[in-house]
Amino acid sequence: MTTEKNEKEPEINPSVIQEEERVMDHAACSDEEVRKSHHSDNVKKNLVTRLNRIEGQIRGIKGLIERDTYCDDVITQISATQSALNSVAKILLEGHMKTCVLDRIQEGDTEVLDEVMVTIQKLMKK
Repeated sequence: MTTEKNEKEPEINPSVIQEEERVMDHAACSDEEVRKSHHSDNVKKNLVTRLNRIEGQIRGIKGLIERDTYCDDVITQISATQSALNSVAKILLEGHMKTCVLDRIQEGDTEVLDEVMVTIQKLMKK
């Protein structure tokens, strides 16, 4: 037997939700527990397109190996894929510097510079 609640669910004001999301997006850079990116829809679309292409390149490399393709040709494709991944990283790093890092520095959090240096060092190892 099911019982129905006669209680009416509270109405949620969409503008309040949007404002909370905006505040969370802005605060995300400085809040260690909730960190989010600030990419526009165009940037996200660009990144996803690039990553889809890279995913195809990886599948292609796998196929080359399965077909016993000449090593130099496989290495050339691997190099091209690494370059494509580096391009994605550069786009992400630029956005990170112009939004998250800048926001945190303006808030007086200079520790973010150490974080950025570690990130750059990781990228340079490759």
